[in-house]
Amino acid sequence: MKKVVITGMGVISPLGNSIKDFSDSLKAGKSGIGPITQFDADNFDVKIAGEVKNFDPTKWLDKKDCRKMARFTQFAAAAATQALEQAGLLADREGGGRRLAVDEERCGVVLGNGIGGFEIVTESFRKLFDQGPRRMLPLTIPLMINNEASGNISMLFGTKGPAFTQVTACASGTDALGQALDLIRAGRCDIVLAGGTESCIVPFGIGGFQMLKTLSTRNNEPQRASRPFDKDRDGFVLGEGAGILTLESEEHAKERGAEILVEFAGYGATADAYHITAPDPSGQGGGRAIKLALADAGFAPEEVQYYNAHGTSTPVNDPTETAMVKYAFGAHAYRMKVSSIKSMTGHCVAGSGGMEAIACVLAIRDGFYPPTINLDTPDQACDLDYVPNIVQYGEINIAASGSLGFGGHNGVAVFKKYG
Repeated sequence: MKKVVITGMGVISPLGNSIKDFSDSLKAGKSGIGPITQFDADNFDVKIAGEVKNFDPTKWLDKKDCRKMARFTQFAAAAATQALEQAGLLADREGGGRRLAVDEERCGVVLGNGIGGFEIVTESFRKLFDQGPRRMLPLTIPLMINNEASGNISMLFGTKGPAFTQVTACASGTDALGQALDLIRAGRCDIVLAGGTESCIVPFGIGGFQMLKTLSTRNNEPQRASRPFDKDRDGFVLGEGAGILTLESEEHAKERGAEILVEFAGYGATADAYHITAPDPSGQGGGRAIKLALADAGFAPEEVQYYNAHGTSTPVNDPTETAMVKYAFGAHAYRMKVSSIKSMTGHCVAGSGGMEAIACVLAIRDGFYPPTINLDTPDQACDLDYVPNIVQYGEINIAASGSLGFGGHNGVAVFKKYG
């Protein structure tokens, strides 16, 4: 079976729009959550979110291309550019722009996206109801649909292998990574851009999640609102952004002399078959996904030093995920480190899987355990070592990242220090 490695990373996030800023923020335990600025939230119960800040897509993209993209696609394209640049895969082309410097037909794109272009949906519905169908945005459909991001990235860089969009709600980013892993192992691609992207901090998005009673209303303390595993948590904070990684077969990376960051060693996926929004409280569905990922990688549970939790900060998720980790790791669950970076980023839906995979790569590369900030009073049902509040340092050889999505989707990725 082909070994798959990671040779590049890119991120647009509430913690910064570069890998360096993202990494520095994780180590500092910095929160990216604040009052909503993208619309007037005065009439909403929820007035806070993890917004991407100071994002200028023209730093990475042509203005003409930007106009054809919804915000979630701009995020993905910017992060993909970073990931390809780090991997050393871009070359200037005649007439301007850059394309892949390798065989385009052996390169693919697999992105996770849960919701699509909500701001496009919102604006087009407003024009439809207020002014009639002839006033709708001409590009409503191609801008709003989930596959817009993978299609645009394929066109931007000339990838001519498979271009897929994975839609499994909050597990979409992690499942996209797993699908990309399989494409390379099967010999269908040498390189795949993979990860997740999301942007739904608009009235329709906040309102919809608000009606589900899943969001925190700690509006007076936005940076303390996301508090996974804490007794006083009251819901998740909606975030946005993209995390994209360049996956490559080890053979191909070595042939072109690429710097290899880590090995992408294994992936597992399951379904709870339990409830449309709530995870199976036994944790066995997600726990099986962890076991499958470890078996796929050929690792024993005791070999894992760090587990990056889904860790949403909801009353239901956190004890369930704790049970899930115990089910998969047994007694070792109490000896390894577990943390949730959603305490800092908020819940970026499909973008979370990509960002959290990047957090695992950085943790292995730099030897640190990202903290779970705002963990002041642990819930009695959440009794593992969640790296409370302050970063910890230590050697990490193997790290895993889990994502759980509405509909009972569970995806887990496992990464290993290379060499």
